[in-house]
Amino acid sequence: MSKERTRNGQPRQSEGVRAFKRGLDVLQEVNRSGGIRAGDVARALDLPRPTVYRLLETLEELGYVARSASDDRFRVTRRALSLGDGYDPGVVICQAAAPYLAELSKTLVWPVDLSTYENAAMVVQETTHSRSPLSIDRGMIGKRLPMLRTSAGRAYLAACASRERDLIVSHLRRIDEADDRPFLDECRFTRMIAETAKRGYAVRNEGEFKPKTASIAVPIVRGDIVFGCISIIWIRSALSLDEAIARFVAPLREAAAAIPVES
Repeated sequence: MSKERTRNGQPRQSEGVRAFKRGLDVLQEVNRSGGIRAGDVARALDLPRPTVYRLLETLEELGYVARSASDDRFRVTRRALSLGDGYDPGVVICQAAAPYLAELSKTLVWPVDLSTYENAAMVVQETTHSRSPLSIDRGMIGKRLPMLRTSAGRAYLAACASRERDLIVSHLRRIDEADDRPFLDECRFTRMIAETAKRGYAVRNEGEFKPKTASIAVPIVRGDIVFGCISIIWIRSALSLDEAIARFVAPLREAAAAIPVES
C-alpha cells in the first residue's frame, strides 16, 4: 500500500507526527529564547496561537516547561535540559551517591534518602529504608515528596537560584494543593527559606508530613546547581530535634560535599 504524498512528491505526515514535530519545535523555541511568551512562540514558528497554547500546556503538564506567574513567560525546566545530555541526572547522582548513603546507614542507623527535583516535587532516587532496622516505611524509591512540607523540598528551595525557586513556587500555586496553602503565605515562605539558607540544612518536625516522623535534609550543591538532597528520617518520639541536629547534620554535610557529581 503506497503512502499518501504531497504535491511535491514527499510523503504526507500523519496528524500525530505533525503534532509531535510541532511540540518539539515549540520546546526548542522556548529553550532557545531563555524565556518567551506563548504569543511570541506562535509568531516565531508561524503557528496558530491556540495550537501553541495547547502544546505549551501539554509540555508544562509533562514537566518540560514552566510558566512564570510574574511575567507569563515559559522557560524550560531541568527535566528538559537533561534531554540534551542523553541521561537522567537522577540516575547519575543515584549511582554516585549510593556508596555514601550505604556508609551513612551504617553509622547513623536511621534511614537515609537521596531525592532530586522533578516537576514540583522531590522524587526519592535512592534510599536505605529497606536496610535500616529503624525504618517504618518501605518501597520509597520513586515516591514523590511535597516541596513545602518535607525537609528535602525545603532544602532544595533554599539552595536553588531565586529564578528557579520563583518558577517552582508559581507552579505550586497553580497546583493549589490544600495542605500547601499555609506554607505559601508570602511572609511564612520567605522566613522559612531565609532560616533554612542561613542554617544550611532544612528540618521537618511539626507533623506537617507523616506526623510520626521528622527529618533533616542537606542539599548537594556544586556552584549554582543543586543536584539533589540527602535526608535522614527518624521517629519523632525517639529523638528530639536538638539531639538529631547534633548527631546527624555534620555527617550529612560531609556526605553531600563528598559525592562526586558533574557540575
